[in-house]
Amino acid sequence: MLQDEAPPLDEGERRVRRGRRGPSGRYLMRRLPVLLIVCGLALGVGMPAGYTAAPFFCAAPLVAASLSSLRTTAVTALAAVLGGIWAVTYRGAAPDYGESLAETAMVFVIALLALGINRVVRRSDAHLASVRDIAEAAQRAVLPTPPEQLAGLAVAARYVGARADARIGGDLYAVQDTPHGVRLIVGDVRGKGLEAVEAAVIVIGAFREAAEQETTLEAVAGRLERALQREGGRRAGLDQFEGFTTAVLAEIPANGQSVLRVLNRGHPSPLLLTPDGGLRELVPAAPALPLGMGEVASWPDRSDETFFPAGGLLLFFTDGVTEARDLLGRFYTPSSRLRGRRFTGPDDLLETLVEDVARHTGGAPADDMALLAVQRPMGA
Repeated sequence: MLQDEAPPLDEGERRVRRGRRGPSGRYLMRRLPVLLIVCGLALGVGMPAGYTAAPFFCAAPLVAASLSSLRTTAVTALAAVLGGIWAVTYRGAAPDYGESLAETAMVFVIALLALGINRVVRRSDAHLASVRDIAEAAQRAVLPTPPEQLAGLAVAARYVGARADARIGGDLYAVQDTPHGVRLIVGDVRGKGLEAVEAAVIVIGAFREAAEQETTLEAVAGRLERALQREGGRRAGLDQFEGFTTAVLAEIPANGQSVLRVLNRGHPSPLLLTPDGGLRELVPAAPALPLGMGEVASWPDRSDETFFPAGGLLLFFTDGVTEARDLLGRFYTPSSRLRGRRFTGPDDLLETLVEDVARHTGGAPADDMALLAVQRPMGA
């Protein structure tokens, strides 16, 4: 759709529409204990002597223990025990009363065990929720959500973690309104864990300071290079010699000109999407090494200028997008997947991209993804 055809969907409406696609697997699994008990009752009525429905009554509370609350698990356990007693009683004159008693006792013991399992699971969930809250707080501190409007530009950002319990890593983005125009950076620190997060904090901090003070993107890149070299000198071991950050910097001048300047230091090339569905990959005129590798080889940085049309969308991403693979090992190619498509704005573009990568991989991506999109308004 063209930008002026329909207003963009807000996050709540997107969730509602996704919810209409059908019940989730987790929703169906939570109904499984009821189905197991019903099957146990049905088998208790129709089974010949010598057979037992106890496995169904045992499975029901165990399934509920891992998916439901303590109250629901207790109700399921009680229903399973009563169902087991009813099935034994319904058979009436069973040839072996000891066996019937053993079946009932087994269901009862497993029901108690399910209550204990539920308690352990709930404690683990509470701990995981606490860890996620801390991770989200750290992410908001390191990668704050940019404003939806900045100096007349529409902006959207996403950070998609490869693991649900590790929502922040070395991927980074930042966008800032400066006296020289809107400047932004998207990058990826080598490595994982806290050291990568620490390096990402250094890069973002140096960028925010340099973006305000330096008159050119080349000077901003030089400040980032020196900041990483200072950090590398304080590190011991491998990171002292091999620490680096791929990054792409961009500048949209404040004078209203339809000009875009991009400086790429070994990062995946951003994409420029036009309102008519066109797409252009902003490949740098000359390749350059990532930030932090100035001691290996150095040459003067040079930014590339290109036309940024009104209504155009800029898309920046880390290699978690381009290295996402499907079941056959084929890489995701955003340029071919997005070419010819139209989006209502940067938020719609990022939402579509995240969902498309998930479909391509069949689930969560294998690596973290940092995404940033910027749009010039129509008529600007």
